[in-house]
Amino acid sequence: MDVLELYRKTGALLEGHFLLRSGRHSPVFLQSAALLQHPLFAEAVGEAIAEKFPDERFDFVIGPAIGGVVLSFVVARALGARAVFAEKTPEGGMTIRPGLEVNAGDRFLAVEDVVTTGGSLRKAIEAAQARGAVLQAAAAIIDRSGGSARFGVPFVALARLEAPAYDPEACPLCRLGRPLEEV
Repeated sequence: MDVLELYRKTGALLEGHFLLRSGRHSPVFLQSAALLQHPLFAEAVGEAIAEKFPDERFDFVIGPAIGGVVLSFVVARALGARAVFAEKTPEGGMTIRPGLEVNAGDRFLAVEDVVTTGGSLRKAIEAAQARGAVLQAAAAIIDRSGGSARFGVPFVALARLEAPAYDPEACPLCRLGRPLEEV
């Protein structure tokens, strides 16, 4: 599966000057919601991630809200596991809503649509670990970290994208006066 072609086909691969969730700036933004709004494409992505773990058994799959909600669901469905999501807290961390089943000793897979720094995924992982669950692996649709994202377990991505991400003070797009879009 050429996942970058799916991003292009659905208009989810954008070019311009973007403020990423990480606080960095980039000329490329991946609007995964534009891809995942199509159930057939979402299911294909979920199955492709699940296929990366043919010998693993997971009790649940977790993703950070909002982007990881649909993704955790389609991956969990393909794996025959529960789907869970973590939400931001006012303090800047993440928590799992009461009523979502996460038990001590549960084995889990953490998923994210696009990993740049890995910060959101780490916070979702910490929320599950706070309930005693055990991280087995992590996955993303796109890894744009340049290989720097680490989670202490195997990490796989369907595609890697070499797109620059700049600290705001060093952003050449800002120096050129290009308007910054918050996404």
